[in-house]
Amino acid sequence: MHLHILGICGTFMGGLAAIAREAGHRVTGCDANVYPPMSDQLRALGIELTEGWDAGQLALKPDVFVVGNVVTRGNPLMEAILDAGAPYTSGPQWLAEQVLRGRHVIAVAGTHGKTTTTSMLAWILASAGLEPGFLVGGVPLNFDVSARLGRGPTFVIEADEYDTAFFDKRSKFVHYRPRTAVLNNLEFDHADIFADLAAIETQFHHLVRTVPASGCVVVPARDEALQRVLARGCWSEVRRFGTRRDEPGGLSARGEPQAFDVLRGPTVVGRVEWDLLGTHNQLNALAAIAAADHVGVPADVAARSLAGFRNVRRRLERRGAAVGVEVYDDFAHHPTAIRTTIDGLRRRVGGERILAVFEPRSNTMKLGAMKAQLPWALEEADLSFCLQGPYGWSAREALAPMGKQAVVADTVEALVGQIVAHARPGDHVLCMSNGGFGGIHDKLLAALQQRSTA
Repeated sequence: MHLHILGICGTFMGGLAAIAREAGHRVTGCDANVYPPMSDQLRALGIELTEGWDAGQLALKPDVFVVGNVVTRGNPLMEAILDAGAPYTSGPQWLAEQVLRGRHVIAVAGTHGKTTTTSMLAWILASAGLEPGFLVGGVPLNFDVSARLGRGPTFVIEADEYDTAFFDKRSKFVHYRPRTAVLNNLEFDHADIFADLAAIETQFHHLVRTVPASGCVVVPARDEALQRVLARGCWSEVRRFGTRRDEPGGLSARGEPQAFDVLRGPTVVGRVEWDLLGTHNQLNALAAIAAADHVGVPADVAARSLAGFRNVRRRLERRGAAVGVEVYDDFAHHPTAIRTTIDGLRRRVGGERILAVFEPRSNTMKLGAMKAQLPWALEEADLSFCLQGPYGWSAREALAPMGKQAVVADTVEALVGQIVAHARPGDHVLCMSNGGFGGIHDKLLAALQQRSTA
């Protein structure tokens, strides 16, 4: 089968392309901007890439055009496909029909922690010799690829609640038909397509409806939104994590996030010792251990394997140091994720200064839906720096309650200048964005080094 993938450089569609190629299909694709790291990964697999949406790509005559949700009506190639009556489908539907059918699908959903928890699960199952397939919305450092077909019966997938395609407005995850569903947490996000939290809860309810009675739903014990989701109907076993130790059956943690016992009720069933930071990763680990147990990997085995888990690129990833200033990169973009990431770094560095640098780049943040939460998100940092983009709201006004603890600049270059002016040896600069942030990490390291030699 020949697939031509529209929007191939996105993390999901790029992962799908890699899996299709591994399965023996011919794969080509296009995107508005063919950019690394996904473009490098795809070309290394022998996948031919075209930049742009030229309608002339119709002449490739693939067996099917696989359409990413970045594509809208009015796109020249999509309009040509529709006019010609050429066959097309969405990425999630193609994956469900051609790869997931007949396998034990473990789907990891939630507002935060999907990528990390999916990667943990893939690593746990691989360490146990199960040879899982996986598709992750990032690059797990244990594998250095975002997707793999796998030889075993299990397939672990990051299950996004974002819509499927311009012609299918259901959440992607309703296509996956999981036997094990991890619902990590649930908050309002994606303000560009969801009116409110209740609308997202409905999509999660639809996901729960697809889990068979012999399946399992893994949920945190303290998430009110997910308790409402389950109250609307659940026909499968429910396994809870983050429970109190006097609650039978659920998993909890005892100890610091970097070294903790895993308990089922009052009984220790495993121990995790690793380099990851933050209580959020402790909870991610509990979710992954609970899900792995459902496919036959005992909790103690899963917990031990996490000692070798190396996290995901762009998760508190150290990018370098200059003149005693450490620079980190993180994918955080939701206020809760920002606060959690800062907290994780704080646990590592103690009283040393943290300079938080933030780009409100996600569709939700661009709309200003959560601007009022930014002072709360950033309050544990010693200083905060924000890029004012072309949004319909003022970052300066949103961060005004922070007074002199917050600095806003209109360009990346100006932001770098402000950070360099404030930074001093021993500081930790944490850059957070769901995009490339204009290459701020390298620019900042270079500017710091230049200051030292001036």
